Amino acid sequence: MNIHRRLQLLAALVAAVSPFHLHAGSVDLGSATILELQAALDAGTLTSERLMQHYLARIEAYDKKGPNLNSIIVLAKDPLAEARALDAERREKGPRSDLHGIPILVKDVFDVAGLPTAGGFKPMADSFPARDGFVIEKLRAAGAIVFGKLNESDWFGVAPRGASTLAGQARNPYDPTRIPGYSSSGTGAAVAAWLCAAGLGSDTGGSVQIPSADSNLYGMVATMGAISRTGMICSSVTVERGGPMCRSMTDLAVMLTHMVGFDAEDLVTAKSLGRLPDEPYTAFLQGDALRGARLGVLRPMFRSGPEHEEGLRLIDESMERIRKAGAILVDPVSLDFDLIKALQDTSISSLERKPSHNWYLSRLPAGAPIRSVDEMIAKAGDIVKPAIKESAAIASLDHHPAYLASLKQRQMIIDAILAVMDRYQLDALIYPYKTLPPDKIGSEAPSTHSALASRTGLPALCAPAGLTKEGLPISLQFLGRPFSEPTLVALGYSYEQHSPKRVPPPHTPALASETLTLPPDNS
Repeated sequence: MNIHRRLQLLAALVAAVSPFHLHAGSVDLGSATILELQAALDAGTLTSERLMQHYLARIEAYDKKGPNLNSIIVLAKDPLAEARALDAERREKGPRSDLHGIPILVKDVFDVAGLPTAGGFKPMADSFPARDGFVIEKLRAAGAIVFGKLNESDWFGVAPRGASTLAGQARNPYDPTRIPGYSSSGTGAAVAAWLCAAGLGSDTGGSVQIPSADSNLYGMVATMGAISRTGMICSSVTVERGGPMCRSMTDLAVMLTHMVGFDAEDLVTAKSLGRLPDEPYTAFLQGDALRGARLGVLRPMFRSGPEHEEGLRLIDESMERIRKAGAILVDPVSLDFDLIKALQDTSISSLERKPSHNWYLSRLPAGAPIRSVDEMIAKAGDIVKPAIKESAAIASLDHHPAYLASLKQRQMIIDAILAVMDRYQLDALIYPYKTLPPDKIGSEAPSTHSALASRTGLPALCAPAGLTKEGLPISLQFLGRPFSEPTLVALGYSYEQHSPKRVPPPHTPALASETLTLPPDNS
């Protein structure tokens, strides 16, 4: 049976019968999913205050000490007070949602009222937004505790990969001599090292996907239009997307549920009207979803060369697990043109930087240190990225030949991908996202990740494909049709259930008292 039909039949049942009810035993605060944490909170074994103390202890031990991950730019002034308030609300009224009292951290491009938003750019260190961004407002309304902002590749300034002019270099907990991806580097490091329950990144050319791959995480870019960008610094109005980065598919489904939706201030979200599921995405966490699913193996995305051999072996092993789980692999699936070369001609973020940056900067309060690209160049010209200066020199994109040609090329690729999926009746495409380990700090080697999802705006999921002999992550990607997030969640969760247990980073081990005993189940 086609997976789309199976999901429709199963969604109502799964929404009513949760598979995450915890029985007597223990819960590991380091590896528990959000739903497992929520069960411990409901049982009274755990409080949000205790959970917050747990993350603050790990931040103290590992972010500025130990491996010195340097993933965090700023923390809220009193996150424990917010946790205590949500504990009191839980006792009096019950939880608002499955995110009630759950601490999360977000990349420093998302507006969080009371915290500065700098994009890692030192001249904007004191730039405070007037209010929460749209996604942050939704997460907080669900009861999440957004308790800090994360380091990143500098949004505006010249800095090394995975580093910012404001906070310096973020480090990978799997190997602190390497970066945890870029540009959502701090999110990759913080989530991988269990410094929070989940995190947010943002993606122009791979900035959710690369750090998810390099940090052994599940990361999703939803269909362009599913998630608002209001209150989020962007580099591209046509491809920029925020997305969840998590240690498990369960956490990703919980986060995604509270991020999507229509926003009148970002009209690209009008595309989502009538196309989002009625159920929470956790309703699609089906362990047998791979059985009977038709997956196309997109061979043009497989790189060659001796440096890729180990990564490709891990990808092959992952695909074999998928096949054994009952999926039908259509292999190979190809296009009648050079896909990697065609994608190289669709990079438009450098052209869109000025209007995209100004969309965010112009909405800042009157006292903000920088409120336009021109003002940024005037005040901080020496450290402003050349791409921003080049974009500032473009008078208009309305008749810009290279820009219009890139848009046309991108649509051609989208049409070709959807046509091949229709031809073979595919539920998704699969291919390596990244077959090389994270870059060494200071490396400027060309990236070899897949740009397909980033350049097309199609929904995609990065999933861990195992660790190299050096213990470094490699990543597989599932790509779907527009608004096929329920299918991707189902496939990703089934893949997770049929894969070896995720290996945590060796440089950020468990601290004392991270395991709690749950009370007996008397149901």
